[in-house]
Amino acid sequence: MKKLKIGKIELKNNVILAPMAGVTDITYRTICKEMGAGLVHTEMISAKGLYYQDKKTEDLMKINESNRPVSVQIFGSDPDIMAYVVEKYINTRSDIDIIDINMGCPAPKIVKNKDGCYLMKEPDLAGRIINKIKKVSNKPVTAKIRAGWSSDSINAVEFAKILEYNGLDMVTVHGRTRDQFYSGKADYKIIGQVKKSVTIPVTGNGDIYRPEDAVQMIEETNCDAVMLARGILGNPWLIMNTVKILNKDTDFFIPSPLERINMIKRHATMLIKESGERKAILEMRKFAAWYMKGMNNSSEVRKSINEITRGEELFKILDDYVESNGLS
Repeated sequence: MKKLKIGKIELKNNVILAPMAGVTDITYRTICKEMGAGLVHTEMISAKGLYYQDKKTEDLMKINESNRPVSVQIFGSDPDIMAYVVEKYINTRSDIDIIDINMGCPAPKIVKNKDGCYLMKEPDLAGRIINKIKKVSNKPVTAKIRAGWSSDSINAVEFAKILEYNGLDMVTVHGRTRDQFYSGKADYKIIGQVKKSVTIPVTGNGDIYRPEDAVQMIEETNCDAVMLARGILGNPWLIMNTVKILNKDTDFFIPSPLERINMIKRHATMLIKESGERKAILEMRKFAAWYMKGMNNSSEVRKSINEITRGEELFKILDDYVESNGLS
């Protein structure tokens, strides 16, 4: 598979970590980069939050140099504000390589402000956003879209053409409508139709839970890259194995239960260092549940983890689980 080039940025491979709110923070991006991701995205960042210099929003912009290339995803619907924050807060950052515009988030709190996937109902506005940003940006600009707003308004092809006309460097297509959220199955046909209709690179997104799913997506759509999202929750090894299969290597790494436990410990240690103990352990509740999904006798452990706030408590629970299940 030909290496993907986004503007002047060439990726080492075509396996991309999706932007996911509450997931792809600086710590998890580092883990996913170590697993071999060719490109990682930040969580989605509010353009208005940056404009008004909100501290929590600015914190989401922290980048680990070792993770590069890194794409910062912003959301909003005001072309002037979005162009302003790109010029003032992103152009000046040498550690940010790519800017991604969120046009696919289905969350009610996002679309009620006419941001995220709402923009698929306003293709001309979406085009103006890309146009204004491209005029000021010194970095490549990409966008993440969906198949459409609803089954009655599948417009990804026309929408992608408008974005391309306004200077977009790459488009990622999630093969679901906004109405579907994350239910049902991703429609790979629409990804393929977008690929046939534009000349810029197209990344496919949706329902990649096994390395073989990535191969199927590429075969069915001819997309230039694959973006992994919910499939990597508790399973960052999926990135490594997807990179392998795209290089014709099927000697996959399947983590043992003990390796999963050790990853929880490492993730927690990194997160404590980055965010402080209390915040980190609260965050680790969901991550630990994802890592331990399907493991024997893990439901009680997950319940116990949901009641703690200190690192030593987490490590003791995990050590006890290892001992009682004979994993050491």
